[in-house]
Amino acid sequence: MANIFAWLDRSAARVAPIATPFQVIVRKEVGDYIRSWRFYIMLALILLTFVGALYISLGNIKQAVTNFSDPDHTFVYLKLLTSTDNTLPAFHVLMSFLGPLLGISLGFDAINAERNNGTLVRLVAQPLYRDNLLLAKFYAALLVVGVLFLSLVLSMVGGGMLLTGVRPEGAEWLRILAFVMLNIVYVGFWLSLSICLSVLFRHAATSALTAIGIWLFFTVFYQIIVNMVMGALVPDPRFLSEAGAISFNNMFLSLLRVAPSQMYSDAATTLLMPSVRSLGPLTMEQMAGAIPAPLSFRESLMIVWPQVTGLIAATMACFALSYFLFMRREIRS
Repeated sequence: MANIFAWLDRSAARVAPIATPFQVIVRKEVGDYIRSWRFYIMLALILLTFVGALYISLGNIKQAVTNFSDPDHTFVYLKLLTSTDNTLPAFHVLMSFLGPLLGISLGFDAINAERNNGTLVRLVAQPLYRDNLLLAKFYAALLVVGVLFLSLVLSMVGGGMLLTGVRPEGAEWLRILAFVMLNIVYVGFWLSLSICLSVLFRHAATSALTAIGIWLFFTVFYQIIVNMVMGALVPDPRFLSEAGAISFNNMFLSLLRVAPSQMYSDAATTLLMPSVRSLGPLTMEQMAGAIPAPLSFRESLMIVWPQVTGLIAATMACFALSYFLFMRREIRS
């Protein structure tokens, strides 16, 4: 009998997977995130925003789908995310403001809190690479954000099916899932930036205020600065030729798209509104003979690909800077 139990113990040891340090930190961080008050507060704000935007969209859904002058009127579930009566902005517009706050709240004390609590020395003393520590914290937060947005979208689709009785089409599913991925990438940029600031600054309050200051600059003040610069370069664009006006508008839009919120807004609008054919000015020759019809998902994805890759590149740059600063940081007890 003793030999049987010993054999069972050896078999269980062979079958049971051994968790790597990366997996252990991810599980620990996910548990900390879903039990923290700041996550509950941001979850409540996003849920209220989603429910309010969905309630207004459901109230206007009949008018939206019967407006035959709109080429997107057949996409019922996309209208749930875009239609509004101007009392509350659409959900993707509100997410351009709440998404950065969610990313900042999850990452502003990722490293400096460990340092101030004295647990960072114990972590790096374990058989764990420093890049795995940063990657585990980033991955755990993105995992929580991804589950959150996927749950919201599935709830929206389920509620829409119960109220309207219309099944979503394949193109709508692709666009909605692409919108979810876009939100994860957008929040991931601000999460990576806040983690970088948590490595750079010793105190969590300093990193949080710096991240919020950067968000306010790109959200409020950056567009004002761009308008002032372009106004100084070209006082009156009305006197420009057609080619000059197009160059002026392209330069203006290129400067605006330095802001992450502008890249997110352009990509979200194109994915949720299939009739959007371009994100820049078009000449009369390009518009001649064009029929107002929705684009395919692949064509819309090609339009927004520069914005998506820009957000991903900015996220990777912030994470690389975090790794560089963290590797050079001296950690003492």
